[in-house]
Amino acid sequence: MIPFFKRYVVHNFGLKFLSLLLATGMWFMIARDEQPSEVAIRAPIVFQHVPRQLEISSESIPEAQIRVRGPERTIRQLKTNEVQAEVDLTGVKSGERTFDLTSHQVRRPRDIEVVQIVPSQLHLAFDTRSTRQVEIRPRVTGTFATGEQIVKVECDPPQITIAGPRLHVEKIDAATTDPIDATGTLGSAVFTTNVYVTDPLIQVEQSTSIRVTVVVQKIGASTSH
Repeated sequence: MIPFFKRYVVHNFGLKFLSLLLATGMWFMIARDEQPSEVAIRAPIVFQHVPRQLEISSESIPEAQIRVRGPERTIRQLKTNEVQAEVDLTGVKSGERTFDLTSHQVRRPRDIEVVQIVPSQLHLAFDTRSTRQVEIRPRVTGTFATGEQIVKVECDPPQITIAGPRLHVEKIDAATTDPIDATGTLGSAVFTTNVYVTDPLIQVEQSTSIRVTVVVQKIGASTSH
């Protein structure tokens, strides 16, 4: 028994003891990393399978605050783009619709558990997509000499095509430009500016850059060319 003890226990005891300490330390590190931790993440809501002619007509779509739990090491290394809420719009039509936000709608790493989602429901309005052309109304300002005034303003192009939810599109009767300062103009001058609509749900389908021709003449002068 004593030779066995000397051979397998006492022999290289220092190295064996050091190996035991290292193994114990690694076990404690792994055990610590496996302790669950939680973190709250602000995540985008991603809409999937959107019908081709459907538009979201709600002006604001909130982000989701998702509280997740998992191993401490995984939580520390978690990136915000790894967690997102997904809403399936298959078969959705015009009108109002409420969606439940549950853990089934959250994409996340496999070893992460969803603890809470705020808001737990998402209420949205939908409308069919519509397009139409509207005129452009330039905003021209300026200070001119006595007897001079703006006699003509022309846009190129004179109209733009807008698109968006049908009810919102129908309410737009014109687009406008950024302010154009024509101070000091006498005769004809061309300005390049941008055009926009005030409704945030309306998109301008072509380039928003346009040319505006402003003609300033003395009162009573002929405007013909």
